[in-house]
Amino acid sequence: MQSQANQLPLMFSDRTNWKLTRNRLTEALEEVKSSGARVLDLTLSNPTRAGLLYDESVILQSLASPDALDYDPDPKGLPSARAAVAEYYAADHKIAELDERLILTTSTSEGYSFVLRLLCNPGDELLVPKPSYPLFEFLADLQDVKLIPYPLIYDHGWQMDFPSLEKAVTKRTRGVVVVHPNNPTGSFVNPREQQQLNDFCSEHELAIIADEVFLDYDHNRAPQQSFAANQDILTFTLSGISKIAALPQMKVAWIVTSGSQSKVDAAQARLEVIADTFLSMNAPIQWALPALLQQRQGIQQQLLDRVLANLAELDRQLPTQKDCERLRVEAGWYVVLRVPVTQTDEELAIDLLRRESVLVHPGHFYDFPADGYLVLSLITDKVEFAEAIARVLKMLNL
Repeated sequence: MQSQANQLPLMFSDRTNWKLTRNRLTEALEEVKSSGARVLDLTLSNPTRAGLLYDESVILQSLASPDALDYDPDPKGLPSARAAVAEYYAADHKIAELDERLILTTSTSEGYSFVLRLLCNPGDELLVPKPSYPLFEFLADLQDVKLIPYPLIYDHGWQMDFPSLEKAVTKRTRGVVVVHPNNPTGSFVNPREQQQLNDFCSEHELAIIADEVFLDYDHNRAPQQSFAANQDILTFTLSGISKIAALPQMKVAWIVTSGSQSKVDAAQARLEVIADTFLSMNAPIQWALPALLQQRQGIQQQLLDRVLANLAELDRQLPTQKDCERLRVEAGWYVVLRVPVTQTDEELAIDLLRRESVLVHPGHFYDFPADGYLVLSLITDKVEFAEAIARVLKMLNL
C-alpha cells in the first residue's frame, strides 16, 4: 500500500506538475548570503528597491480617496481610471479615444490569462518569441495552452524569423505573442516587421498579443509606436504601471483591444464577461490611478538616466578584455552579454556568485538557444554596477 505522501500528487492537475525544487543558482545564492558575503546584484528587476526618488506624499494621498468607501463595480474598470489610461496613450503615444477599448486588470499576467481564455480552447497553440521572459510557460500551463517558440535571430540587432513562424503555424494556432520591446533583448518590432506580422496573421486568421510593459524605455528617449494603434489585425496590447510608473506593488494593468470594429466589439463583449466573473480590480487603486500615472515622467527619467549611465559604464570597461561582446539593445532595463562558452551559463553564473559575489542571470533563464549569454540588469545602483562589472570581466579574463 502506497503511503499518503506518495499518493498526494494524484490529487493535483497535470497543469501544475512543475519542478518545484530550487535550482542550483538559488541554492548557491543562499549559501553565499549565509556566509555573510555582500552580493552585488545584477539581476535587479524591482524598481522600488533601486533607490529611486518617488513623490511619496502624492502616492500615499492618492490611496485615501473617500470614493473608495463606496462599492460601484465596473467589470471594465471605473470610468475615471480608464480615462487616465486613455489620456496616457493620447499624450505619450498619440492614440486617441481608447476608453471603450480598455479592460483594466490587476497585472499583465491576469491580462494574458483573460486573452488566452478568450482565444484558446484546451490544446490550442500560441507562437511566442525565443529568447524572452519565462513567465509565458506558467501562464500557458494554467490555461491549458501549448506554446510554440519562434526564434529572434541576432545579426547586428535582433530580428523576427518569419520563415520559422511559417513553419510553426498549425491549425491549432490562435495567435502570435510579441514583446515590444523584448525582454531581455531590448529589441523593438520595427514597422517593416509589424507589416509582415499583420500579413502573416491575416493569412492564417490569427490574433496578435503585444506585451508593451517596457515601451516607454527607449534608450534614445523617443516615443515608440504602440500596437494599440494596430487596426489591421485583432490585437490585444498589454501594459501597466508596474514599469510605466515603476509601481509594481500597486497592481494596475490593462488590455487594449484594436482591429476591425466588428472583431473589437465581439472581443470586448467577451472580455467584459471574463472580467465581470472575477471583478479583481479594487476601488482604492482605481481611484488612485490618475495620480499614479502622473508620476511616470519623473520616474522614467530617473530610470533612463540610470540605464544609460550603466550601459556607458559597461562599454567603458569592456575593452579591458577581448572575448565578451555587448549585444545591441534599443530599450528596456536589461542588456545581454555574449561570453566565451567554456561551461554552461548556469555553471558560469554559479562561479561568478561563489568566487566574485556577483549575481547574474544565465541566458537559459530567458530561453536562449545555446550557452554563452549572460543577462544583466541596468537599473542596479551605478556604483554597485561598476564594481560588479569589473568583477565579472576580471573572472572572464582568467
